[in-house]
Amino acid sequence: MSNKQKVWGLGFATVFLWASAFPLTKVVQEQFTSYPLGFLRCTVAAILLLILGKCNHIHKPKKEDIPWFFLAGGLGFTLYMITFNTGIQTLTSATSSIIIAITPILSAIAASKIYHEVIRPIGWASILLAFIGVLILLLWEGVFSINIGLIWTLSASIVFCGYNILNRKLSQKGYSSLEIVTYSMLCGAILLGFWSIESIQQLANSDMSHILALVYLGALPSAAAYFFWGRAMSLAERTSEVTNFMFITPLLSTIMGFIILNEIPNMGTFIGGALIIFSVIVFNLKGK
Repeated sequence: MSNKQKVWGLGFATVFLWASAFPLTKVVQEQFTSYPLGFLRCTVAAILLLILGKCNHIHKPKKEDIPWFFLAGGLGFTLYMITFNTGIQTLTSATSSIIIAITPILSAIAASKIYHEVIRPIGWASILLAFIGVLILLLWEGVFSINIGLIWTLSASIVFCGYNILNRKLSQKGYSSLEIVTYSMLCGAILLGFWSIESIQQLANSDMSHILALVYLGALPSAAAYFFWGRAMSLAERTSEVTNFMFITPLLSTIMGFIILNEIPNMGTFIGGALIIFSVIVFNLKGK
């Protein structure tokens, strides 16, 4: 198998797993509340990542970098899990995945300010178009009936943007992608430990199907997918060979939401979502 075939296989596997997290999170929330779900999902992911890290001989973090890992974990996993889990309660899988899809654009805006990366005029036009799409999603049902879940999910996208910026900082310090996600996930789980007792109580009162779905969320979309993503990045000749797969995540999550939950997005999701996905594609291909 060629490197390109491996990249395509790993890239598709990653976005498939990420897409599945949207409808399955709603399934698990039938018996788990947002904070305990975040703790359990991060804990399962951290355990699996530590095992993967041990097998791949990752290095221990330097003492002076531990606060950076806690900050990365706090943004990318603690706050992300809280905002994402809260937001998706009142959204369809399609709408949630579309809002999360603007994370690369938010990350690029932050990088342009922090690392002085240049964004072309077409890139700024794409950013404007993306936020028009977000406004359509927010205001489709009327100015006075904004779905609060959209605000929570937009917050999830923003805090994960912070994780991406810190991810770059840690990579510049010499840490591999597996080391960064492993130690950040572990720190995220520790910070969510305030809800560990409540998590155990809900776990004890849940049926096996929901527990298995929870383990799936922690083991595959939260752990294995990041490992696959990092592996694909290391094999790809160009970053875009991998990142372009992210464009199909909303489509996959929409299909899965329909199959698993019988969700049917409204017309605002189709119109606003189309603008957002188009803008993200143009931005990634021509904007930077």
